[in-house]
Amino acid sequence: MKLSPMRDLLVPAWKGQYAVPSFCAWNAEVTETILQVATDLKAPVILMSGPGEFALNSPDTLGRIAKTLLEKYQVPAALHLDHGDSIALVEACIQAGYTSVMLDYSTRPFAENVAALKAVVSLARPKGVTVEGEIGSVGKVDDVTVEGGETSTLTEPSDAARYAELTGVDALAVSIGNAHGIYTKLPVFDFDRLEKIRKTVQVPLVLHGGSGTQPEYIKRAVSLGMAKINVASELCKAFRDSYAREHANGKIGWLPTTLGAARKGMAEVVAKWITLSGAAGKAG
Repeated sequence: MKLSPMRDLLVPAWKGQYAVPSFCAWNAEVTETILQVATDLKAPVILMSGPGEFALNSPDTLGRIAKTLLEKYQVPAALHLDHGDSIALVEACIQAGYTSVMLDYSTRPFAENVAALKAVVSLARPKGVTVEGEIGSVGKVDDVTVEGGETSTLTEPSDAARYAELTGVDALAVSIGNAHGIYTKLPVFDFDRLEKIRKTVQVPLVLHGGSGTQPEYIKRAVSLGMAKINVASELCKAFRDSYAREHANGKIGWLPTTLGAARKGMAEVVAKWITLSGAAGKAG
């Protein structure tokens, strides 16, 4: 199966009131773990990577990995650039076969954000590539997390509507109390704000910072238009926890065995989010 444009996965989810989970996939092992679980649960998924992952594997390498593994796992999947920081990186990812790109100018002035995303849409749409933008700014909970700014700025519904209309983006990330990273205390979502955004924006919405969010919040957010939920920190935590257990038990030796042991915990995270988002059984 070929990689799908992300829009082809999000629009049915948006209309059907479920979400497609988007998982950080930084190497072949993590990518295969995600696709294995998605196949078992018959769920569409999104494989995402960005500047924080490209120090390990380039967009070209990750593109080759995803395309090759999809020949083995017949499940609808998109390959997404998360938090792209330049148009040059967007171009590189499109060249590498990414089927969706995000240029994150959310901390920049409104006019600059709009102009940049319009340029990305003009570049990507003729190639069938989906475009995600962000209005308002989703911050982060600690200094370890690589995505997001130091603080969050909540999305104004009127700005979201103007932004979506002016840019022509296919999906819109919004800030309603969510943040990147593992929450140090439970988040408080502004659902009234989300409901207003949902009524004014006619494209699927995206929740960044899914890791650690209360399940009841996820379900309510999905019912209000969140069609994509990003999960990264929980996968990293599952890996770190497994490595720490192996180390504590004196099992750190043959590295492939140690790294392989982490896949079980990561698979559990993937299964949890596929189920929680309502994507299980939705693979066409």
